[in-house]
Amino acid sequence: MSLRLYIFDLDGVIYRGEESMPCAAETIHRLREEGKIVRFLTNNSALTREAYVRRLRGMGIPCEEEDFMTSAYATAIYLQSQGAAGKRVFIVGEEGIHEELRRVGMRVVVDPEEEGADYVVAGIDRDFTYDKLRRAHFAIRHGAQFIATNRDATYPASGGRIVPGGGAIVAAIATCTGVEPLVIGKPNTYSMELLLRQCNVSPQEAVLVGDRLDTDVLVGKRVGLHTVLVLTGVTDEEAVRSAPEEMLPERVIHTLADL
Repeated sequence: MSLRLYIFDLDGVIYRGEESMPCAAETIHRLREEGKIVRFLTNNSALTREAYVRRLRGMGIPCEEEDFMTSAYATAIYLQSQGAAGKRVFIVGEEGIHEELRRVGMRVVVDPEEEGADYVVAGIDRDFTYDKLRRAHFAIRHGAQFIATNRDATYPASGGRIVPGGGAIVAAIATCTGVEPLVIGKPNTYSMELLLRQCNVSPQEAVLVGDRLDTDVLVGKRVGLHTVLVLTGVTDEEAVRSAPEEMLPERVIHTLADL
């Protein structure tokens, strides 16, 4: 069975911060010329899908909003399927989560103590404060369902840096509330399965290209996709050598030029 769908993670695969990864644009262009479907699957909930379109176009990669499955978008689709339209949500996160949840009709609240909250949704939040933690704690302890877009502890930034990810913020909320969240993003399979259904492609016809063993490779293997690890992000060759079987990719490449 031939490969029809190529799914790329973003941070550490297509770019690091504002830096495009070597041969990213050329690789995407070549695959599309060959008639392959190309999609992008990211746990990063910071940006809207429109913002990701602008970023990739600025790097010479033509794309449309429907090419992206973000953890924020997947969270919104999940909540919509649960009848959450019109429900109150307190968000610990950035523009991506706010916009996607508003699009599905959820009511974003600022102060759960005054307005109440049915849900707390958390992801990366670079303006995270003790006050936000306190409000999330109040909402969850008073019955709000706790949902995390992802639990990535870190993500790759420009200049070769590794910086704290949304998982660090989710962990703070889980620690003070004693409540573990429902996690939507990788390595949970929801966003991947949603993407496959949207593309009408079976797992055996798809390959996932990522930079993390514990999210990208793990979710690919759980769903039954082919998996490729690229060493331009957070994972090095030593980590691959010591990885458990469930996180071992089919192939390891140094850059996308090797794909």
